[in-house]
Amino acid sequence: MKVTGFSPLIVTDAADAENTIELFEQLGFERRHKHIRLDGRDINNVTMKDAEGHYIDIASVPVKPLDSTIIRMNVDNFEEAYELLTSRGFVCGSNSIIETPSSISALMISPTGFKFDLCQHIRKKAEN
Repeated sequence: MKVTGFSPLIVTDAADAENTIELFEQLGFERRHKHIRLDGRDINNVTMKDAEGHYIDIASVPVKPLDSTIIRMNVDNFEEAYELLTSRGFVCGSNSIIETPSSISALMISPTGFKFDLCQHIRKKAEN
């Protein structure tokens, strides 16, 4: 397994997400991607990048009472990373793995409480 990306993820209430995004825009970050998650929840996740190549994700979740900072970890092999983390005592936070046409992800919580948003992007194969 290879880590292909590593960046902070701020999870905030839907009402506060735009203010948080605007703050990072003032810090020099630009919106790069916008994702709507599945699993029956309206989760809006914006990926931002600055001129130095630093990334941050800001996700708005309608039922989250307090902001959380999570480490987003992109990998090239989700199953291998999932096994590694669970062998070290991590548990899947929502007890579900979320699969979309472009990614597979899970919120992984360590025995001491820090969290990874474990994600593998699925690349479309070139059609011949």
